[in-house]
Amino acid sequence: MIIGVPREIKDNEFRVGMTPGGVAEFVAHGHTVLVEKSAGDGSSFHDADYETAGARLVDMAGAVFADAEMIVKVKEPQAPEIEMLRPGQILYTYLHLAPDLPQTEGLVRSGAICIAYETVELGNGSLPLLAPMSEVAGRMAAQVGAAYLQKPNGGRGVLMGGVPGVLPAKVVVLGGGVVGTSAAYIAMGMGADVTIMDINLDRLRYLDEIWGNRIHTLYSSKLNIIRIVKEADLVIGAVLLPGAKTPYLVTRDMLPTMKKGAVLVDVSVDQGGCIETTKPTTHANPTYVVDDVLHYAVANMPGAVPNTSTLALTNATLRYGLAIADKGWKQAVLDDPALAKGVNVLDGKITYRPVAEAHGMEYTPLEELVGYPAVS
Repeated sequence: MIIGVPREIKDNEFRVGMTPGGVAEFVAHGHTVLVEKSAGDGSSFHDADYETAGARLVDMAGAVFADAEMIVKVKEPQAPEIEMLRPGQILYTYLHLAPDLPQTEGLVRSGAICIAYETVELGNGSLPLLAPMSEVAGRMAAQVGAAYLQKPNGGRGVLMGGVPGVLPAKVVVLGGGVVGTSAAYIAMGMGADVTIMDINLDRLRYLDEIWGNRIHTLYSSKLNIIRIVKEADLVIGAVLLPGAKTPYLVTRDMLPTMKKGAVLVDVSVDQGGCIETTKPTTHANPTYVVDDVLHYAVANMPGAVPNTSTLALTNATLRYGLAIADKGWKQAVLDDPALAKGVNVLDGKITYRPVAEAHGMEYTPLEELVGYPAVS
């Protein structure tokens, strides 16, 4: 199979879809890998590294899309990239379609086979291709929040860990999954007073067991959220419904009750956000203020640490990518129910129910198109 790795064109996105190490694995399996020149520069992987790994460098993204049978990316395709997709071509990347109608409609029109990293799901409910970026974004959320709490950056002027005689920052983490646990881990390490909230009592028990009284756990009811955000210096939104739009947990009417200069970091923004006043921002212009509360809602947070992020992403995506290339997408999907759940759009039809429901569009079960009950 011919695999294409274009340069990412989303604003301030420095990651790349595959490391030179990943290229070497595909080449070892007998595949051809086309890499757009300079695609890896932002992640500190250079053209010479890719050539040494066996890639063939091409000058323009158009050549990558024209010749490749499978496109491997990081972020959702931008409008010019969607126009270059063709029927039967495989797109393997993060998509986050539920809050993005134009992209969804574009991919449906393209006729491409669109496999979303974020909805590949194991039998235990874990998301193996989302987890590495969730870990990065969660850990970054605490760092970013600490920076924006500084007065010159628009915050209250609070030090996360305090000092002897002065209380530390109060940090609230909404969601006890991979993002939330990673955020709480770093905030706790910085000395903050951390409360993590979830509706899953078993998850809260687990966090309480591993961290004990180093953090607080609290059931995520509306009244509890209303009460605790009033006290918070930093709120980190870390809620995820796989493939679906995130519900609002912090609503517009809660903001006037919060401290002036408090900071909201909504990691859930690429699925619509769990804070009602969230709107996607970029690394070039990351923050805005509503009711004297600073909002940070960059939709590709891990893009700020692209070397770490690209290494972590390729570690996770390589196994499934090789299966697709070695077997062909259809057989790979038939053999692996987890990968089957990653197929969001196929032959102009939406095959992932939460995406169809989010946009009021028709849903077609994948098994109707592949001729076999691929999804368990």
